[in-house]
Amino acid sequence: MRAAVQLAQIAQLNPQIRFHGVDLSDTMLQKARANVSRLGLTNVRFSRGDITTLESLPNASADGVISTMALHHLPTLDHLRRCFQRVHEILRPGGALYLVDFTRLKRLHTVIFFAYQNARHQPHLFTLDYERSLRAAFEKADFEAVAREQLPGRGDVVSTFMVPMLTVIKTADRPLQAAQLDRVRALLREMPARYRSDLNDMRVFFRLGGLKNDPFQGL
Repeated sequence: MRAAVQLAQIAQLNPQIRFHGVDLSDTMLQKARANVSRLGLTNVRFSRGDITTLESLPNASADGVISTMALHHLPTLDHLRRCFQRVHEILRPGGALYLVDFTRLKRLHTVIFFAYQNARHQPHLFTLDYERSLRAAFEKADFEAVAREQLPGRGDVVSTFMVPMLTVIKTADRPLQAAQLDRVRALLREMPARYRSDLNDMRVFFRLGGLKNDPFQGL
């Protein structure tokens, strides 16, 4: 959950929605709670749990499920299957889904290239973690097969074009309110130039891969 940084950003953009973060690590939960407390958020709560079981969430209890860069921590394809099955169970009919994770690259030198291209700008431990995450990722075909089996009719599977470095499983887009769109675009403008450039490159590859309705279009 990485101290719930992205969850906190989404919660800030949607103060009228209640969020429930789940992590297996007590340390990460402690940091996540501290982060949302520092931001003054009152619409987020946390519980300790395994994403393959999600015991704290009853069936058909969630309007949406979000996971960003967590699935590669699952050790086997069976764990991914159980995770998707549980996600399907806790989602209400018509619920929204957004799951994004690394995709296993075919060549080791490609993994090394992506993992170390920004090594001079960040601590070595971060780079090493990035490399290990890329090595641990599932293949695009794994995501497609398990989503088709365990998330029938829940969403589409889209990857970055040519080099499937990232894969997204998501439901159809719903319109953003003008105020939300303005705040999302403001986040892009506030990014450091290097990160903004990386994001813009990723937007191009996702668009070519079939992802539609880019909220940053025109910036």
